[in-house]
Amino acid sequence: ALLTSWLVAVTFTPMLGVALLREPRKDQQHSHEAQYQGTLYRRFRMLVQHCVRYRKSVVLLTVAAFVLALVGMQTLVQKQFFPSSDRPEVLVDIYLPEGSSAQQTDALARRIEARLQEHPDVVSLSSFVGAGAPRFFLSLNPEQPNPAFAKVIAIAADAAGRDRLIAELRAQVAAGEYPEARVRVHRLLFGPPVTWPVSFRVLGPDPLQVRRIAEQVKGVMQAHPHTVDAHLDWNERVPAVRLALDAERLRAIGLTPRELSSQLQLHWGGVPVTQLRQDVRSVQLVLRGTRGSIEDFADLPLRTSDGRTVTLAQAGLIELVSEDPVLRRYNRQPFIQVQADIQGAQPPDVTWALWRDLQPLREQLPAGYHLDIGGSVERSGKAQESLRKVQPIMIGLMLVIIMLQMRSFSGTLMVLATAPLGVIGAVLALIVGNQPFGFVALLGMTGLAGILMRNTLILTKQIDDNLENGMPRLESLVEATVQRARPVLLTALAAALAFVPLTLDAFWGPLAWVLIGGTLIGTLITLLFLPALYALWFRVAAQR
Repeated sequence: ALLTSWLVAVTFTPMLGVALLREPRKDQQHSHEAQYQGTLYRRFRMLVQHCVRYRKSVVLLTVAAFVLALVGMQTLVQKQFFPSSDRPEVLVDIYLPEGSSAQQTDALARRIEARLQEHPDVVSLSSFVGAGAPRFFLSLNPEQPNPAFAKVIAIAADAAGRDRLIAELRAQVAAGEYPEARVRVHRLLFGPPVTWPVSFRVLGPDPLQVRRIAEQVKGVMQAHPHTVDAHLDWNERVPAVRLALDAERLRAIGLTPRELSSQLQLHWGGVPVTQLRQDVRSVQLVLRGTRGSIEDFADLPLRTSDGRTVTLAQAGLIELVSEDPVLRRYNRQPFIQVQADIQGAQPPDVTWALWRDLQPLREQLPAGYHLDIGGSVERSGKAQESLRKVQPIMIGLMLVIIMLQMRSFSGTLMVLATAPLGVIGAVLALIVGNQPFGFVALLGMTGLAGILMRNTLILTKQIDDNLENGMPRLESLVEATVQRARPVLLTALAAALAFVPLTLDAFWGPLAWVLIGGTLIGTLITLLFLPALYALWFRVAAQR
């Protein structure tokens, strides 16, 4: 695409200019003074001369504006990893208590389905019980199989209907219409998969201690005004029946641990005895005993080696304990994620505010236990790290190209000094457009730096051309800025207008606002800042 655009620029554009632009009058063909003596040019020339005369003040004001923009970026601009998708799907995640049967989960999913089918904004419905939906969207992570989980996907007619549907479902959940489960209503997100926007990992060697620390983290998260439904991803502990074997007792009744294991497997799991074959298909035949209820577990009959029948209670001590149904590990350590949804704020802002609130708890953690940040902030860091890996190559190539053009270290440093000035306009545009700063906006910042450096290269090259034509240095500086102001401003305006349609896009909106504000304001600042910096750097004598 770049090669094609370059070929068009050097071939078709000159031909189009010859065909459309009128030929200047004879008195203006070789008269520099006549071409740049209009009212606007004279006023702009006076402005540039004032910037050169008060060069230190202009440079200091520009630096101050840049610092204020950085402060505004941290305090006034919302932070966001990736924006929400504009697709019409509404996702309803249903989490019943651990150990719930698939029948209970299915019954609740059908209740929610029945409510949604009557809604006028719903076009179609899909339900998935016992596991998540297939990955129909790139950033959707299918949930692991779990009888206590279900997902209902409702497709609305349009974005407005989707928003109404989300608001009504959340109102139903807040009113307690589904008290037996945790119901989450949300929409799709762009970018890498992030299940919960705010998340912290508690890691340590002892799962029970990890859970106790996680409960304290959960309490801090629940106290934050912008968090919703703070919870642990391990959920509730479930009851379990354990058999404590006594070797002396087993020998006394005539059983070995292997025989006991085989008989328990036969009663509760089943033992494959043969295969049934039909055509090219084969099915295992599994022999399984009659399984009673958990209350009959102690009375399970067992056959000894001498033909006697004993019960399971005679073989060992039966204990009822509670345990975690799923144990998760991160870097080989048990960990629990404390996670929550948000409302009225952006995930990074809430995450860092909670991280500060968790400072006393983090300082009191026992040895071997620690907290990590997850969720959107972790994903954003990984995405930005992927950019930082190639940034040295990008900067190196840029420096080589600028050095080949400027052929001096001073000129190269001057070009690089104008690269970050786009932050001033970008921050103003994000505030005016009420847009968050995230990964997409960061890409716009990177492209914006290249646009401003290109403008600086154009101006400095014109200064060198004027010097080669015998102009004094001060006149070369001022006239180069005047001569290149029109093409630089017109290209900046054309680029800004080209991004206007993208401001309405959910994904590319922040990038468009960054490029519009940064290109327009950055170009204006460059036209005034560069002459002042050039005069200050090369000690150009001001006009008396």
